[in-house]
Amino acid sequence: MLSIGEVAARAHLSASAIRYYERAGLLPAPRRKSNRRVYDDDVFELLALIQLAQNAGFTVAETRSLLHGFERGTPPSQRWRGLAARKMKEIEERIERAERMRDVLERLLRCRCETLGQCVQSRKDAMVLAAG
Repeated sequence: MLSIGEVAARAHLSASAIRYYERAGLLPAPRRKSNRRVYDDDVFELLALIQLAQNAGFTVAETRSLLHGFERGTPPSQRWRGLAARKMKEIEERIERAERMRDVLERLLRCRCETLGQCVQSRKDAMVLAAG
């Protein structure tokens, strides 16, 4: 049996992060001994899975779905594939938006306009030419 402090130290997390995961429904409520949380070694597998999901960009709700939103016996690979396909589409859309933002910023860095009106007009002219 491990205390929350021991789990936190071994998992390189804060105790408050572990309590947050419990409140968010990512970790089951731990057993209590003398009114203190106690954990067994199984908690480390769940914490590693939560960290993997975070590194992949999954939200708390998506991670909760991964952990608890499937029928018992659904293989982990099947769980990951569905969530990963949706997340991949979302990330690709974010990348496209970020690339458009980068293009605008690069144009602004090259800007030599003397008034804001000139900047706006040159942007409008570029949009007309692009639509063209």
